[in-house]
Amino acid sequence: MSQHNPNEISRPVPPFERQPQEVPGLASKMVPVPDHGEKSYKGSGRLAGRKALITGGDSGIGRATAIAYAREGADVAINYLPAEESDAKEVIALIEAEGRKAIAIPGDITSEDFCQQLVSEAVEKLGGLDILVNNAGRQQFCESIADLTTESFDKTFKTNVYAMFWITKAALPHLKSGSAIVNTSSVQAGKPSPMLLDYAQTKASIIAFTKGLAKQVAEKGIRVNAVAPGPYWTPLQSSGGQPQEKVMKFGEEAPFGRPGQPAEIAALYVLLASDEASFASGQVWCSDGGTGTF
Repeated sequence: MSQHNPNEISRPVPPFERQPQEVPGLASKMVPVPDHGEKSYKGSGRLAGRKALITGGDSGIGRATAIAYAREGADVAINYLPAEESDAKEVIALIEAEGRKAIAIPGDITSEDFCQQLVSEAVEKLGGLDILVNNAGRQQFCESIADLTTESFDKTFKTNVYAMFWITKAALPHLKSGSAIVNTSSVQAGKPSPMLLDYAQTKASIIAFTKGLAKQVAEKGIRVNAVAPGPYWTPLQSSGGQPQEKVMKFGEEAPFGRPGQPAEIAALYVLLASDEASFASGQVWCSDGGTGTF
């Protein structure tokens, strides 16, 4: 007979209500509002003195990572779209509440020039760079390749693949031995949904980029890994990443019967950035609620 664990946290399960948002979507408008670890994440100094840049740091997994990094002792710069300013202000306040330096750098990473400016500004204002988290992503469902426009295809690749290339290329001269790069892939890389054709391709590309770059920079003592999330409750889903019918049932197919909350994956990003994972590079770490995609 199973026993109830008194320390177990109750997390939201579907069905959820319809909640369409315009791209890029705000975490503050989701029902229920995602748990990014605002109240639950406890740090232990694992990233003390480190300086991190996180793209897509205003909400979802990026926000949870920013909170965790700050509570582990890191100074953090976050990038986000100007339309996400209200969410970003909350994250900046949470980082500062930990006594850490918080840098907000809004802008569109589909521009190569901005990507270069982003890194330069982060390095200047943080006083260096030790950790890069390429997390920002674009996901828009499309039922058929016949309806997938070149413009939409191009924007998904620019956001998810080109930006990662541009930002990483700009960041590498500033990274030293012991530094870490963490890229956000997806279970879509190994198990693509029919309606996420372009998104799934980009997430597979991120894995190949991660594995190849890890070998290229190993001699410099820099580690490169990827995290492959399964269904996580973030604005990416409600702002066109899934049809509303799927948003209402989001996560029910996972063995746990629910979507993950961003707070539940932040520790992976901490581990991969810390010295505790000093011999791990070129790896894909999956968190998908028990499906076992990778």
